[in-house]
Amino acid sequence: MDDSQLVIACKKQDRNAQKLLYERYAPIMMAVCLRYSGEEEMARDLLHDGFIRVFTQIGSFSGKGSFEGWLRRIFVNLALENYRKEKQKYRFMEEYGYMNADESEDPTDNSLDIDNIPREEVFDMIRSLPPGYRTVFNMYIFEEMSHKEIAHVLGINEAASRSQFYRAKNMLRKKISAILHNNQRQVQ
Repeated sequence: MDDSQLVIACKKQDRNAQKLLYERYAPIMMAVCLRYSGEEEMARDLLHDGFIRVFTQIGSFSGKGSFEGWLRRIFVNLALENYRKEKQKYRFMEEYGYMNADESEDPTDNSLDIDNIPREEVFDMIRSLPPGYRTVFNMYIFEEMSHKEIAHVLGINEAASRSQFYRAKNMLRKKISAILHNNQRQVQ
């Protein structure tokens, strides 16, 4: 059964189609949830809530564009809603502040040397970032949002978004460097 047939069956509340859709897309959406939440338990909650939302809103899918893209947008929006609810707990602005003058860098350099690191290890590193860093990093890199868009969605200013992204990249670079250094020592 292809996606268009699945969607039609799910719109008719077909339980078998819903189960098939879940089985097909749960692993992919779980990865999205893990990237944003950083915690497996929270990611499972987001996955559950996301599929409830998918099945209640599937009638709004017009069939134009990618179904997986439509699903992904639901899960990202849910993760961002969750982040905004928890924002006070994280104290996004107070805890991490703004970029210091000595933190300037080439704003177009988004490269990370991850070619020789297993994908799961890279995602583990991203999940280990502090919540603010992780959220901005995911939105900028994976959702391809601008700092202006991120600032609007999170209710912060663009400088804070840039600072969070810069610091996330810095933390990831240090972790990557440590892994690469450790791998080189093991080879010798």
